Amino acid sequence: MEPKWGNAPSLEEFSSIAQEALSTFPEPFRQLAQRVSIRVSDFADEETLEALSIQDPYELTGLYSGVAMTLDLVSAPSTYPAVIWLYRRPILNEWAQRGDVTLDHLVFHVLVHELGHHFGWSDDELDSVLERDD
Repeated sequence: MEPKWGNAPSLEEFSSIAQEALSTFPEPFRQLAQRVSIRVSDFADEETLEALSIQDPYELTGLYSGVAMTLDLVSAPSTYPAVIWLYRRPILNEWAQRGDVTLDHLVFHVLVHELGHHFGWSDDELDSVLERDD
């Protein structure tokens, strides 16, 4: 059950929400996802926003950085760490504006989307996973 937030969750609390969401993933996805570091920041840095041609930092709720598993297994293992960035303020903003989902649910959706990039899933495969959760 989602806590009743008197204040917006801190970066640490947000990280705990993400870890809890990750724990609900079915095996073997949960085990494979353990190879990915999950980091939380208020916003993406300027360099990331510029690289993605995003002007409004509230437009980016999450980002996968790394090599998709499908490519990593085919070639030599990547030396780049797999990282999922969750951007707290944009997620909180979307949650407040929508009003139709819990914060836990929204974090789960962003996490699934970004993990999909790690697993090398297509947009259709991502949509299928997310539809099962709705």
